[in-house]
Amino acid sequence: MRNVGILTIAAFLSVGHPMLFAQQQKAAPERPVSSPATGSGSQVSVEAEAASFVIGPEDVLDISVWREPTVSRTVPVRLDGKISLPLLNDIQAAGFTPMQLANTITEKLKKYLTNPQVTVTVTAINSQMVFAVGEVNRPGPIRLLPGMTALQAIASAGGLSQFANQKRAYVLRHEGGKDVHYPVNYRDLLRGDMRGNIVLKSGDTIVVP
Repeated sequence: MRNVGILTIAAFLSVGHPMLFAQQQKAAPERPVSSPATGSGSQVSVEAEAASFVIGPEDVLDISVWREPTVSRTVPVRLDGKISLPLLNDIQAAGFTPMQLANTITEKLKKYLTNPQVTVTVTAINSQMVFAVGEVNRPGPIRLLPGMTALQAIASAGGLSQFANQKRAYVLRHEGGKDVHYPVNYRDLLRGDMRGNIVLKSGDTIVVP
């Protein structure tokens, strides 16, 4: 029976804690995603976000080959986008999802092993960032976790300062060749109105006047 590594992603979104991508035997289906500027559609499923995660330089990967401990290991993605594994030497990792990389390693290992079963786990994400500027307590870059929302990023930035305009914050995103503003009413978020709690993308900037 032909065994190919297939990935199900589980991301645990507790700000400041590690997140995990786990490969299993069935891929989690992606759900349709609405525009980030609209109501409950902004609550993108963690599975869909994680499944589309693209590995980048300086991310850390755990490569596990079932019953092959000498091949399995935890490796950083080098600045050239590659990782090194026994038997296979250098493999391109950056630019692929964990599922795609697992499939690539599986195919390459078939030259040396019988029915290899590969798990790719992203143990540290260092390649994707968002930024918080203005009246937050800790302005600067923030590591982007899959499914991270504006509210979670603000929490990672230490919350708003006492001088912040809680109603006029926004997410600045470059898309379609132009800069787009997505309003974030922090006061409404605290009251439970999540319409402005958009899911962030790498490169987004949260601006708090």
